[in-house]
Amino acid sequence: MSQTINRPPALDEQPPEPARRREARTRPYLTPGPAPGRAPDWLHILFVIAQLVLDLLAVGFAFYLAYTLRSESLRDFNPPTADTYTAMLVVAELALLGVFNLSGLYTLRRGTSRIDEFYKLVASVTSGTFVALAANFLLLGDRFIYSRQTLILGWLLCIVLVSAVRFAYGGLVGVLRRRGMARQRLLVVGSGQAARLVWDRINGVPTLGYEVVGFLEGEHDRDEGDSRDPVVRERILGYMDEVASIVRAYNIDEVIVALPGYDPQDVLDIVSALGNQQVGIRFYPDILQLIIDNHAGPTDLNGLPLYSVRDVTLRGTNRLIKRAFDIIFSSIVLVLTSPIMFITAVLIKLESPGPVFFVQERVGLDGKPILVIKFRSMRQDAERLGKWTTQNDPRRTRIGSLIRRLSIDELPQFVNVILGEMSVVGPRPEQPQFVAERGRVNPLYRLRHKEKAGITGLAQVNGLRGDTDIEERTRFDLLYVENWSVLLDLKIIARTIVQIFTGRNAY
Repeated sequence: MSQTINRPPALDEQPPEPARRREARTRPYLTPGPAPGRAPDWLHILFVIAQLVLDLLAVGFAFYLAYTLRSESLRDFNPPTADTYTAMLVVAELALLGVFNLSGLYTLRRGTSRIDEFYKLVASVTSGTFVALAANFLLLGDRFIYSRQTLILGWLLCIVLVSAVRFAYGGLVGVLRRRGMARQRLLVVGSGQAARLVWDRINGVPTLGYEVVGFLEGEHDRDEGDSRDPVVRERILGYMDEVASIVRAYNIDEVIVALPGYDPQDVLDIVSALGNQQVGIRFYPDILQLIIDNHAGPTDLNGLPLYSVRDVTLRGTNRLIKRAFDIIFSSIVLVLTSPIMFITAVLIKLESPGPVFFVQERVGLDGKPILVIKFRSMRQDAERLGKWTTQNDPRRTRIGSLIRRLSIDELPQFVNVILGEMSVVGPRPEQPQFVAERGRVNPLYRLRHKEKAGITGLAQVNGLRGDTDIEERTRFDLLYVENWSVLLDLKIIARTIVQIFTGRNAY
């Protein structure tokens, strides 16, 4: 009597394709031509070596300059001999570069915020300076002679010079990537709205050095048919279950999964299919996943294991710190910009009839109404002609176009901050009718009102202001609410200032 034995497929065999997916494939996908190869590894190594050499020169010059300034300014300073100082400098450079490496400063990530890199650099220089101090004590013993003033001056100069060199080098690498050197070939799994957002963001910053090769349809995308975005529709290479073969055919370097609401099994299938290939995998979460993933770490409650879905960051002392910062920062801004505000008020009054200020009801903390103050930048009948501000909005006055581009129209809102109705940084306040409408469509939208509305916010510095995608703005607002910190506020303020002077995202 024969018996059938079920065995697992061999490693070189492909598992049978699910019938539902095989039957759904009713149209051919784009046939790949000769795909260019990946960027050679030696090019990445060359970039890292160049960064290391530049850091070495910047650190050495910083401490040499500190030594020179200190020895020439004080006659009673007894500097070490040249040989001793050379040994001290070598130890310091090795210590600092070692800490830089441990901090990940030689991992050349694409799209990393320069502000984040500066925070990491300050921490690394500080830690490396203490490591160098301890190492010199151990290695040189009595020969180690140092001045606290020289050490502090060297630390400051090191931060300034290394930051300047790194930012300049980063700009050079960005130019090389924009011209096609060391480009990364990217595949987006998904063909819906999230996939189009990934396309827009990557193509909007060519210095990242990414080339979006195409898109793959997910299970939930197929129902959209020809209604999906034409940019995405024309670049569909196949279906999600073909990801492994398409990655090989097109020499893909990185895969971004942009399938909001996907089945977790689909994620496991993609990771499993690409397990033997040298390709990076990243996921673009939907709003619910974003909230869960921000704080979904294990915690312990008297021996009871729990997972946190939401944690309130702005409470207790944190709320007091944020409020104190709001008052101090707003007071300084109002004092320094008072001449600008006076001139703006006069120009508005001279150019067109109507009030100087535009006051409108918006929704603030806990859904309570607040009156937001701005300089009037549009005609008096602007609200009758439309609700949303758009690029090149015809309702603007001439002075209004200027003050909107420089964000001068937002300055009176610092009075709202002083009164406690708003914060410097937070989700932008919306009109009540829009809040009610979006709250019905997406209940998670109301979570953005758990903190005070802000003059600037995470969504705004990422280009989402005016007539832009609501889901995407909500995503960034929730990300801010769930991850507030002083450093995050400072980062958003710094990016806002940069964008004001560069004229980006302002209309």
